[in-house]
Amino acid sequence: MFTKYGYSTLGIIAISTLIIITLGLLVNNTFVKSILIIVPLIFLLFSLYFFRDPERTTPQGDKIVASPADGKVLFVKDVFDNKFINGKAKQISIFMSPLDVHVNRIPISGKVEYLKYHKGKYFAAFEDKASEENERAEFGIENKNGKIFFTQVAGFIARRIVFQIKVGDSVNIGERFGMIKFGSRADVVVPDNWQPKVKKGDHVKAGETILFELTN
Repeated sequence: MFTKYGYSTLGIIAISTLIIITLGLLVNNTFVKSILIIVPLIFLLFSLYFFRDPERTTPQGDKIVASPADGKVLFVKDVFDNKFINGKAKQISIFMSPLDVHVNRIPISGKVEYLKYHKGKYFAAFEDKASEENERAEFGIENKNGKIFFTQVAGFIARRIVFQIKVGDSVNIGERFGMIKFGSRADVVVPDNWQPKVKKGDHVKAGETILFELTN
């Protein structure tokens, strides 16, 4: 299954691949012909792999926060959030390599109360300053148990953030809401009374792995 967010990109790549291969078949030089056929095919196969969108089984409950992205946990740290939570908080950041699934999913059920898109720079996604200086989309969801803040952060390679939610939407944990194309990062920030369930270096899956749990 391929994500709908990649249909246009896959179409362009497929057409370009067909054109390049057709031209390659007309070339007499064997080495050049091989390059013009093999390289576009490899890129097409990589693109098909990149835009895959597997089904996920999402844990249910209003006291858990699921990962919004596939990838490796960069860090778990204490922060002070003045954008949405407005107080002491905990943050988990996830790095999505080009080999990870890049479809993003809603981390908790509730109502979208905050959304802001920032144009920005393109530092490597694993750098700490990326969450404040890179191109990013910020979201805030609130339910009866409090507020959850999360972001899509573009990386050094990724230059295209896609999201399909807006302020006022009611959303459910595990729902697809967008993606970041070709390598990126996601940050999740929760109030200080939520407990982390993963650690630095863990590999998490969007819509499946529980990042935080409210125990009281």
